Amino acid sequence: MSDVAVLGAGMHPWGKWGRSFVEYGTAAARTALADAGIGWQDVRSVVGADTVRGGYPGYVAGATFAQALGWQGARVTSVYAACASGAQAIDTARAQILAGMAEVVLVVGADSAPKGFFAPAGGDRPDDPDWLRFRLLGATNPVYFGLYARRRMALHGDTLDDFAQVKVKNAAAGALNPNARYRTAVSAGQVASSPVVADPLRLLDICATSDGGAALVLSSMEYARRHGAGDPVRIRAVSTVTPTYPRTLLDLPDIATDSAVAVDPPALGFRESIARAAYEEAGLGPEDLSLAEVYDLSTALELQWYEDLGLCGPGEGAKLLREGATALGGRIPVNASGGLASFGEAVPAQAIAQVCELTWQLRGTAGERQVAGARAGMTANQGLFGHGSAVVALR
Repeated sequence: MSDVAVLGAGMHPWGKWGRSFVEYGTAAARTALADAGIGWQDVRSVVGADTVRGGYPGYVAGATFAQALGWQGARVTSVYAACASGAQAIDTARAQILAGMAEVVLVVGADSAPKGFFAPAGGDRPDDPDWLRFRLLGATNPVYFGLYARRRMALHGDTLDDFAQVKVKNAAAGALNPNARYRTAVSAGQVASSPVVADPLRLLDICATSDGGAALVLSSMEYARRHGAGDPVRIRAVSTVTPTYPRTLLDLPDIATDSAVAVDPPALGFRESIARAAYEEAGLGPEDLSLAEVYDLSTALELQWYEDLGLCGPGEGAKLLREGATALGGRIPVNASGGLASFGEAVPAQAIAQVCELTWQLRGTAGERQVAGARAGMTANQGLFGHGSAVVALR
């Protein structure tokens, strides 16, 4: 069996609080422990998703959070995979549980983000594509998001209103989420009248950078039963795949594609392969999902995820949105939490936060944003430098 139980989920609300990421992470951890009904002393391993912005402690997040909660002898692990850090932390915790190394593992991620877009770390690194794109092209993340949007407009006929309606949908869900940073409904007109950031995308098409934290308490199924959790939410699959050569689509942070002269392109693109690996491990398909949480760095990118997750065919993402299928009350709600549109990026925490949302939805405790009869859900995002990220949870 590959299942592990989700005993507890907790978050520190997203915002711009101006405090240490350690504060956000420990608050989320204590909430998750209380939700699980276990004490800190019962945790035998801590896996921390690292932040590169929090100084030295951010690079050893496992130990940082273990110390903040109080040394008690638990093993610690720290992982970094950019925006996929949280999923890799979950995967590491699951591997430890299935290997019998620990029955109960705490997973924590938190960040204190800068104002504005993320800039590369300091210093000269001419062999780093992330550094090169800033220095040679001035290609900030919003520039890439704009390129993605233009590509969808050219290939599939997506419109500016389609992009705006993604924001409208997610803002409506985020308004119902007490952990979201932005809790106000937004109209398509407000999106259209917001300043242009990277044509064709406007300010309200692009997610903010935020402070926040998220945590999960995971355990073996046997421990969950002994603890009295007879029917817990279970993590069935975690995908952390990498791209396949050659890469023929431009993708962050690279500024060129591979040549396909000598080698045929793979049958699946990178993001499609992330989802495919998760489905295969879980023994499920897109038709089995009740909801999904996807990485909406921009409104246009959310539409791409619909297709990459197999919720619709290629080029049909906007059609799925227009039908209302991905809104609360629709056939397959996407970003019932409000997504990054409502939260913003707190990089090490966001993949963990996605699983928190699945946990509450699958328990039936998501309040006004509850997806009726939710039984299975998937998360999806990706990190720089080819870090895949998808988690399948079910009940």
